[in-house]
Amino acid sequence: MRRRLWAGVLAAAVLLTGCAQSVDPIERLGKKAAQRVRPHEPAGERPYARWGLAAPLPPAPKPPARSAAGGADAGRGGLPPVVDHVPTRDKVVFLTYDDGSERDPRFVDMVRELRLPVSMFLTDSVVGPGYGHFARLRSVGATIQNHTLDHPSLRGLPYAGQRAEICGQQDKLRSRFGLRPRLFRPPYGTYDATTLRAAADCGIAAVVLWRASTENGALVFGDGERRLRPGDIVSVASGEATGPTLRERTTRLLREIQGRGLTVGRLEDYL
Repeated sequence: MRRRLWAGVLAAAVLLTGCAQSVDPIERLGKKAAQRVRPHEPAGERPYARWGLAAPLPPAPKPPARSAAGGADAGRGGLPPVVDHVPTRDKVVFLTYDDGSERDPRFVDMVRELRLPVSMFLTDSVVGPGYGHFARLRSVGATIQNHTLDHPSLRGLPYAGQRAEICGQQDKLRSRFGLRPRLFRPPYGTYDATTLRAAADCGIAAVVLWRASTENGALVFGDGERRLRPGDIVSVASGEATGPTLRERTTRLLREIQGRGLTVGRLEDYL
């Protein structure tokens, strides 16, 4: 009797072990794959498709090594260089946004999900109480740069006035974000030798213009070829009352970038 009891226990253990080992390996893989799907990403949907792109953006190549001077070649007499294009063989262009008038929370989602390395040139009087939005953008990978306190046309203004506009915004951004930007964009793209001297005295490493900009969702070029080239700096218009939203303008631009076999790089890595 005891012998028969032990035999029954042994048989049950074998059966249980067999059940544990007979789980379909494909099923196990399916469970693991399901665990990797993020809660906010439904199965079969990818971020690039959500934002109107037919394919993901290729990652930017590894940026060049920074020089001892910290990036862009110094201008004459120690003044910051003025750049609208970065000389590089990397197949990248750079997306920049001015002022800070548009504060769409969905644009923060776009930057986060597409991992867009965008540069935001902020004007204090335009941003007003909206710095929290740009703190969120910064937390998902955007960088914050200087676009003056009050957005005046700087060319022709005395040194004291230009310095107050540039250094004043440096101080504002430091108090808001704990940083002093290295890059500066003069309002309307206008500047003179006094601007460069004031910018240098405020700790600016490069004055950033643009070779291409968006206008009603279309690309407009300042000079040279009428197409995007590696190293181009693009200014994405903001504050347009009518026409495509900032997200829509960015999507159109990204499609153009992909069509040229390019991707988006981080401007600060190259200057």
